[in-house]
Amino acid sequence: MDKSMQQSPIDTILPELKAALARHGHAVLVASPGAGKTTRVPLALLEEPWLSGGKIIMLEPRRIAARSAAQYMAAQLGEQVGETVGYRVRMDTRIGPRTRIEVVTEGVLTRMLQRDPGLEGVKMVIFDEFHERSLHADLGLALTLEAKTWLRDDLRLLVMSATMEAEPVSRLLGDAPIIVGEGRQHPVTTYYRPAPGADRPLDEAVAAVVEEALREQGGDLLVFLPGMAEIRSVERRLHALLEKGKQPAAVRIHPLHGSLPASSQDRALAPAPPGERKIVLSTSVAETSLTVEGVTVVIDSGLTRVSRFSPRTGMTHLETVPISKASADQRRGRAGRLSPGVCYRLWSEEAHDRLPPAATPEICEADLAPLVLELAAWGTPDPAALRWLDPPPHAAVQQARELLQALGALDADGGIAPHGREMAAFGMHPRMSHMLLRARDFGREDLACEIAVLLENRELWRKSAGLARPDVDFRNVLEALRSPNSAIMDSETRRRLNGEINRLRKECGLAAAQRSEDAATGRNGTAAARTGLPRGAETVDAAAGLLLALAYPDRIGRRREAGRYLLSGGRGAMIAEEVPLARETWIVAVDVEDSGADSRIRLAMPVQLEALLLGFADRIVEERVVAWDRAAGAVRARLRRKLGALLLEESALASPDPEAVTRALLDGIREAGIGVLPWDKAARQFRERIAFVRQLDEKWPDVSDDALMDQLGEWLSPYVDGMKSLADLKRLPLGEALEALLPWPARKDLDALAPAYWTAPSGSRLPIDYSDPHAPAINVRLQELFGLADTPRIAGGRVPLTLRLLSPAHRPVQVTRDLAGFWRNAYFEVRKDLKGRYPKHYWPDNPLEAEAVRGTKPRK
Repeated sequence: MDKSMQQSPIDTILPELKAALARHGHAVLVASPGAGKTTRVPLALLEEPWLSGGKIIMLEPRRIAARSAAQYMAAQLGEQVGETVGYRVRMDTRIGPRTRIEVVTEGVLTRMLQRDPGLEGVKMVIFDEFHERSLHADLGLALTLEAKTWLRDDLRLLVMSATMEAEPVSRLLGDAPIIVGEGRQHPVTTYYRPAPGADRPLDEAVAAVVEEALREQGGDLLVFLPGMAEIRSVERRLHALLEKGKQPAAVRIHPLHGSLPASSQDRALAPAPPGERKIVLSTSVAETSLTVEGVTVVIDSGLTRVSRFSPRTGMTHLETVPISKASADQRRGRAGRLSPGVCYRLWSEEAHDRLPPAATPEICEADLAPLVLELAAWGTPDPAALRWLDPPPHAAVQQARELLQALGALDADGGIAPHGREMAAFGMHPRMSHMLLRARDFGREDLACEIAVLLENRELWRKSAGLARPDVDFRNVLEALRSPNSAIMDSETRRRLNGEINRLRKECGLAAAQRSEDAATGRNGTAAARTGLPRGAETVDAAAGLLLALAYPDRIGRRREAGRYLLSGGRGAMIAEEVPLARETWIVAVDVEDSGADSRIRLAMPVQLEALLLGFADRIVEERVVAWDRAAGAVRARLRRKLGALLLEESALASPDPEAVTRALLDGIREAGIGVLPWDKAARQFRERIAFVRQLDEKWPDVSDDALMDQLGEWLSPYVDGMKSLADLKRLPLGEALEALLPWPARKDLDALAPAYWTAPSGSRLPIDYSDPHAPAINVRLQELFGLADTPRIAGGRVPLTLRLLSPAHRPVQVTRDLAGFWRNAYFEVRKDLKGRYPKHYWPDNPLEAEAVRGTKPRK
C-alpha cells in the first residue's frame, strides 16, 4: 500500500481488526460514516499472512458504489481499475489477472457462489453497508456461511456498516468479535422545514428549500428524493428557476441514480468546476459508501421507494414511505464528510421522533421468487436449512414456489429443473429469465431483451416526458423505444435504454441482424421468415403480448365487463374505462397495484387467444364439464379449455359420461326442490302412507323432503337414466321409485297397516287421505255409511279414520272420528236439513238398520 496515502479515522482500529480476523476468522465492523471502512479496510488487509496471495471479494449494495469504491482504491494505489483492484457489476466487468480485490454487487456474488461454491482463490468476503439488508445481501451471507461450513473452513468473513445492530450479526457468525470505530464527521447543523402536502407538492417544497440553501449556504447541494420520477420533476422546476434568473447561472444540476450511464454518474460525483456550484438530485444510492465531492448541504425529502410484495395476491408494487432514523442519520452525515455542513429536513422534529429506528429487511417484504430459485439451484430448496438473520416468511416462500413451478423452474418437490438452472444463470428476476429462454422458441430473443430492459427500468421511462400520468398500454412504450418523435419517452431515456438492451443482447449472445429486421418490420408488420412462431403472434406487438404472457402466466386477463378483468391467478383487476386498452378481450397485466377486490392495472398489453393456445399448450387444462344449467332447466355438457382461472374456449361435448349426466340432473333437482318431481296422486299418496306408518314405528323409512333430498342419488338414480332436463322428468315413474324404498314384505305390511282404499258399506272403494299422518281421512257421502255402527279403523285397529261426511252433492256436512256418537246425537238434525234439500234421496229414521245406498233409494 502507498505509504503516502492520507490517514483515515479507521486506521486507528485496523490493528484490532486484523488481530480479530487472524484469531477468529470472522468480524463485525461498525464505524461511523466517513471513517473510510469501504476504501481503507480491503487495502489494509492485502498483506495479511492468512490472505497469502488470495483474493478479497467485497460486496456493495449498488453498482454506483461498487464502481466508485474500486476507482478510489485503485487511485490510492496509483493504478487503473482492473489491476490490483477491479469490479464486477451486472453487464460490466473490470478485472485482470493481477486483481486481488474485486468489488462486486450482491447478485454477482450469488452467481460466483453458484458457479463455484468453494470460491477457489478467494480468502475473504466482505459485506459492506450490511445495514441496508437487501435480499441479495442476506442470501449471499447465508450461502457464504454454508460454503464455509462444508467446503472452506479457511474462508474469512467481515460484515461492515455504519448503522447496524452488531450483536445479532455477531451471533450469526459464531460470536464474532465486534470492532467499533469512529468516523471523521464534521458538525452538521439540522433545520426542519414544512413537509410537502396536498396544497404543496413535493417538487415545489424541495425547490423552495433549494432556493433557500443556495441563497444562505455555501458549497454544493445533495438532494435526496424517493425515485426517478421525483428527480425529473424537481429537475424541471429548478431549471425553470435558473432560466428565470432567480439563481446564479453557474449552478449545474446532476441527477444521480442507478439507471444512469457511468459517465453521468461520474459527473455527479466529481467536484464542481471552479466558480460553479452543483445540485445533485439523488435517490437513496448516495446514502452510503459514495462520497459526493464538494457537498456541504443535504436536503432530505424524508422519503424512499420500497418494493412491497403481497403473498395474498402474488403481486409486488412500489410504495413511497418515510425513511428510518438510521437512513436519516446516514443522509445527514453526507453534509459533514469533508467540512462542517447543513441538513434541511422536510419534516418536523415531532415527525422525526415517530420514524422507525431502522428499515424493514427486504427479505421480510420482497418477492422471494429470485431467492427460492437460487436456493433450489444451490441444492437447498428449504430455506430453514440455512442460517439467516431473519428467515424468509413461509407464505412468501410458498407463493414463490408456486410461481417458479408455473414457470417450469422447479419440479413438484421444489427441486431445480433443467429449465430452472438455465434461468438461474441469467441473474435476472425469474420471470424475465423464463421469458428470454422461451423467446428462443419463437425467434424473438431480441424483442425479449427489449421487454426485459423496459420492465427492469420502468422508473426510468415512466413520466420521462412529464406526462400527467403514466401510459398504461405497454404497446406505446415499445413504440416509443423505436420512435425518435415519441411523446412519452425523451431521447436521453431512449439512449440509456438502448445501451442497456445492447448489453443484455451481448450477454444473451444475440446476432445484430435481428434488431434491424424488427425495425424494418414495424409494430404491425409480419416477420414471415420466422420459424416456429405461433399463428397470431407474427407482429411485433402480438409477439410482445405472448412474451409478456410467458413472463406473467398468473396475470393473463380476460375481460368480464368494461375495464374489469379476471386474471389467470384468480384475482380481479381493473383499468379505467376511458383507456382504449380496457376494450381488449385478452390482456397481460404486467404491473398491478394490490388494492382491494379488484387491483388497479398500471401497465398491460393485449395478447391474442391464438398465441395463448399455442404458447401455453403444455399448461392448458381440458375439462369435460357436465353441469346443471338453471336457466335452461337442463343438463349441459361442455368441453372447456382453461388456463389457470381463465376459460379460454368452450364447445359442446358430444358424448358425455351418462353417470355424470345423471349426477348433474340430480343437482338440478336439488336446486329446484323435491316438488319439481312429477307427484301424481298415486305417488303422493304412497309417500304419505309411508309417512303415516313411520310416525307409528320409526323402523319405516323417512320420506320427508329433507330425507328424500339427502338420499336422492340412491333411490332416484336408477329411474332417471337417459334423462337430461326437467321436461324429461315428466316421464319419470315416481311411484315405482318410491315403492323401491320398501322391500317386498314391507309393501304387503304397508297395505295391511295403511291401505290405499277403504270399502264403504255401499260397496264404494274410497281412497284414504294420508296428508295428515296423525289423522288419515276419507271423503264419503253420508248415505253410503247407513248400517255401519262405528268408525272404521286402520293400522291394526289403532287409528280411527277421520270421516268427512258429504251430502249427495258432495258438499261437506260434518267431520267426525266418532260415527256412533254422530248417529246418536247429530244425525237427526243433519237428516232434517238434508231431507229438505234432497227430498228424492233416502233418509231413514234409523240409520243403523238402513241399507247403505249409492244412489237416491235402496235397491229393491
